[in-house]
Amino acid sequence: MPGAELSSDLWINEYVSPHDIYQHGVEELLFYKRTPFQEMFIVRSGLFGKALVLDGKWQSCEGDEFLYHEPLVHVACIQHGSPRKVLVLGGGEGATVREALRWRSVEKVVMVDIDGEVVDACIQHLPEMHQGAFEDERTELVIGDALHYLDQHENEWDVIISDLSDPIEEGPSFALFTKEYFEKCKRALAPGGYFVVQAGPVAPPRAALHVRLANTVAAVFTHIHSYGSPLASYASPWGFVIGSQEPIDTRPDPATVDALLQARTTGGLRMIDGVALLGLMNGPKYLREAIAAETQVYTQAAPPRFFGKGVRVDAR
Repeated sequence: MPGAELSSDLWINEYVSPHDIYQHGVEELLFYKRTPFQEMFIVRSGLFGKALVLDGKWQSCEGDEFLYHEPLVHVACIQHGSPRKVLVLGGGEGATVREALRWRSVEKVVMVDIDGEVVDACIQHLPEMHQGAFEDERTELVIGDALHYLDQHENEWDVIISDLSDPIEEGPSFALFTKEYFEKCKRALAPGGYFVVQAGPVAPPRAALHVRLANTVAAVFTHIHSYGSPLASYASPWGFVIGSQEPIDTRPDPATVDALLQARTTGGLRMIDGVALLGLMNGPKYLREAIAAETQVYTQAAPPRFFGKGVRVDAR
């Protein structure tokens, strides 16, 4: 079969299944370090711009990070309507904090990340991602363990966002996709609060992790909802799960949402508006049916294990 002209000599091979590899062409390696918790690359890719890669897994990149961070943050904030205190668990590059700070009602955003070396590298090398969010007077950065932090805070947060790296066994976060962790998040929420977790791929052959995570969140919260966003750099549409003791509006009126965003945020959103939110909240039939039929719950004794990691390949 015919080939194509390639412009990259350095590649990151991300293993997305036992049968599939996503090769990211890299123009420049900006930073590398193996921290006590994980292996970190910051690269400039040929197609998607700067990117953060942890343990061989593509975390986010300039080209389409808004398709991840906006639904991660704003679905829960819109459901709440006027969040004052937001807790971000994980969130290394700072883009999740950036989005939370768009809400005029927000008085405080605390970001808890276990790996200070990753955060420092992102502050230095990925200003396009955080856009000064760490310098905002409403932002508090805590380098520490999310579980320990949650144990110290109850009935406090209007929105809790779990923006953790994928639960691969070698990484620091696989135990933070479990019923016990979600129960800690529930206790830390203020009355009327909303919790959201990044919940893996939702493409049909790869949706089992997402489906089981949705069922695990449902074992803790009275109301939950699954939704997804198209991320080309992830080689799959990506899923999220929102949970609350409050009802979740799955048929939001677009005009009402647009008016809310105009009145209560500083604007600048690239993905989320009223029409987009309505679409996000009404996902495909196969996924809804799979979640309704799922019985497995992830626990500390039997946590999820995400497939694979990745390697750097120099073609020269």
